[in-house]
Amino acid sequence: MNIIVCIKQVPDTTDIRIDPETNTLMREGVESIVNPFDMYAIEEALRIRESHGGSVTAISMGPPQAEAALREAIAMGVDEGILISDRAFAGSDTWATSYTLAEAIRKRGDVDLVLCGKQASDGDTAQVGPGIAVHLDLPQITYVRKIEEIEEKRIVAERLLETGFEVIESELPAVLTVVKEINEPRLPSLKGKMKARKAEIATWTAEDIGADRAKIGLDGSPTKVVRIFTPEPRKGGEMLEGEPEEQVAALVERLKDAVVGAQG
Repeated sequence: MNIIVCIKQVPDTTDIRIDPETNTLMREGVESIVNPFDMYAIEEALRIRESHGGSVTAISMGPPQAEAALREAIAMGVDEGILISDRAFAGSDTWATSYTLAEAIRKRGDVDLVLCGKQASDGDTAQVGPGIAVHLDLPQITYVRKIEEIEEKRIVAERLLETGFEVIESELPAVLTVVKEINEPRLPSLKGKMKARKAEIATWTAEDIGADRAKIGLDGSPTKVVRIFTPEPRKGGEMLEGEPEEQVAALVERLKDAVVGAQG
């Protein structure tokens, strides 16, 4: 079972800065971590390998500093890491990002399963995993909380819903996005850390993966952030005085006034 895990290095939530010219996240010189949801994807890939054999390859798209995320994945037990890095990728939206990752996966080849975290903590769109599936023309199961069965050409998984879950069967290869309920990520071992430190991380450019230049980067992104602003703070509320019955009566009167005012 050959598994690809797509991971992303994201800014630490306490150190997020926006480039005022491009309205994109500033990553250079910012303390970064592995996207928390991707840690669950890494763990699930390792568990599948342990029970079914095969290999796990982590792929990350980002600046050279994203190599640290791949080394962390290797320290956890991933077999190899591939960094997709090129200035041409700068400013990619979710469509361009998923296209780029899909082309890297296509170049890697011989893939039975692609795992992603359900979303990235910096964008929260949950679009990249499904986008990869679309670009590769593969079936997808999103928000997976449990893999019930997995065979050479078949997988059965529980997909988390707002009101419960549903069980979905799919052919392999397929793309899955996972939620935190699926497992508890392991800590890197000392042996893993030593392996990660010595590991050679392959770096692929846009040319290496055969990417269409018209589909990558800021210019190749069909969506753009036009403006970023801080919402105005809410005005202070009004405290109602008196006994509970008096407060309820006063609240009802204010609601009536508000309704009448809106209608008039």
